[in-house]
Amino acid sequence: MRRLILAAVSAACVSATPAIAQDRVAIGNGRLFTNDYLGDGHDRWRTGSYVYSHLRAREAFSGTPAALGDIIEYRFRGEIIAPRAGIGPAGERPYVGALSLGLHTHYNLDGMIARVGADVIAVGPQTGLDDFQNGFHDALSLPDPSQTDQHANDFFLSATAELSQTFTIGENISLRPFAELQTGVEEVVRFGGDVMIGQVAQSDLMLRDVVTGQLYRGTHLPGNGFSYVVGGDVAAIGGSEFLPGDQGYIASDTRTRARAGVHYQASDDVSFFYGMTYLSEEFEGQPEGQVVGSLKLNFNF
Repeated sequence: MRRLILAAVSAACVSATPAIAQDRVAIGNGRLFTNDYLGDGHDRWRTGSYVYSHLRAREAFSGTPAALGDIIEYRFRGEIIAPRAGIGPAGERPYVGALSLGLHTHYNLDGMIARVGADVIAVGPQTGLDDFQNGFHDALSLPDPSQTDQHANDFFLSATAELSQTFTIGENISLRPFAELQTGVEEVVRFGGDVMIGQVAQSDLMLRDVVTGQLYRGTHLPGNGFSYVVGGDVAAIGGSEFLPGDQGYIASDTRTRARAGVHYQASDDVSFFYGMTYLSEEFEGQPEGQVVGSLKLNFNF
């Protein structure tokens, strides 16, 4: 199954290559910062991440993706996963610093929105994220993170495919169910959905954060005001390189996420997002889930 998905995504990326080479225009940038200090205030597990997406297309985005390869997303992600400070690796998970670069395409598939893509992920001390976190904690006089059981230097290829559809169920109310497959660094099959209420971002190309599932805006079409989003999903887990089984770590068979957030756009140049997400236990021995917060501020002057 893993090889089949990797082959399918690779074929899709190869078929999109001629389209990538054509003249393109930037249609938007998406970004999202996530940290547990913005949620439950603890420093543990899925402790922090940042994603930046740059989107280009052959023409300005009108509200609906077109053919395969028409819209290209260049994605950069950084993430830190850590044991609880002061607890150490026993009964916990290894420390992981991960950086990734990815290429994804969003397109229309019989009225649904499809996304396929691949990311190259570097993990371990080579990323420098352990030093970055140490410096950040020292600057703010925070407890030192536990890094004694850090994941060794390595590289992984991760492929993902997502299919979603938007249903208008009332004035400025939409339902967006989705299904997602991921293979490579983690083996995941996920189903869920989100409800958006409000005027803002209803027609934007929405991107889904890897950690939280929060929808962040890849484009910023005109329109001022608020939109409120609630959603959730459940996933079956086949394995995770972040929890190596040969080292005695056992990943949970399932994961659930529940989230809520608010988008606010004051003008075409100023927008804001804040959301909170509950993440269920990810490994055997994790005593409880966690709550993380996500933030995006956008100023274009």
